[in-house]
Amino acid sequence: MVDYLANTEINSQRIAAVESCFGASGQPLALPGRVLLGEGVLTKECRKKAKPRIFFLFNDILVYGSIVLNKRKYRSQHIIPLEEVTLELLPETLQAKNRWMIKTAKKSFVVSAASATERQEWINHIKECVQRQLLATGLQPSTEHAAPWIPDKATDICMRCTQTRFSALTRRHHCRKCGFVVCAECSRERFLLPRLSPKPLRVCSLCFRELAAQKRKEEAEELGTGSAGQPAYLAGAVCGASSGDDDDSDEDREGSGDGVWPSHVEFYSSGVSWSSFHS
Repeated sequence: MVDYLANTEINSQRIAAVESCFGASGQPLALPGRVLLGEGVLTKECRKKAKPRIFFLFNDILVYGSIVLNKRKYRSQHIIPLEEVTLELLPETLQAKNRWMIKTAKKSFVVSAASATERQEWINHIKECVQRQLLATGLQPSTEHAAPWIPDKATDICMRCTQTRFSALTRRHHCRKCGFVVCAECSRERFLLPRLSPKPLRVCSLCFRELAAQKRKEEAEELGTGSAGQPAYLAGAVCGASSGDDDDSDEDREGSGDGVWPSHVEFYSSGVSWSSFHS
């Protein structure tokens, strides 16, 4: 770990360069004691297709965003506290290699590196940072994680009813609980998932039944008996057709305008020495 870089001029320059690349749309990243450990491009599996994303590993957070202009501009900044992160290695296939899952309570997604060595470097550094953060905060490793969304291209039919075939007119939707690709009819219900959002979210029919049953059980245990009238788990729920706010956050929108990094272009123009990971 590079604690000796904390509060040094070179570390401040590196963090300032990252802030500059995100521009006014990004959150400030400089904090006392925060160290930028490394950066690189990883392929992130999004809903519609895999896309290159820039990732920055700090000693306490993981930051990523979409690439807009040749190593000089990014947008859609996402900041993940490392104490919330759990990593899971994924099996190799002919079509997908060097993959692993980054899991948190609010969002889980799959990324892949250019090589097995690069993947192992990322995993080793992230795990070390996570362990140090848990030790520093006194928190326990997270045991609840959001389900990763299955990519649209993984199926042409609804994964619940297995009858509805998707087309240009028949949209795919995602259950926020299990991540399955489902049709509108199989995902009409909404349920409050506090870890993910303050408002009820789209869930598939199976997850809705399971969540509702679990909620009824919890309420009955609290009251010592079953409750009459509308159960609390339905408060704020919406049953009906899909609404506009169901669309995929910014995962699809952030991809437009993604650029490519020419290998001959240097990341920093200030002459500051840079490598994938600092030591």
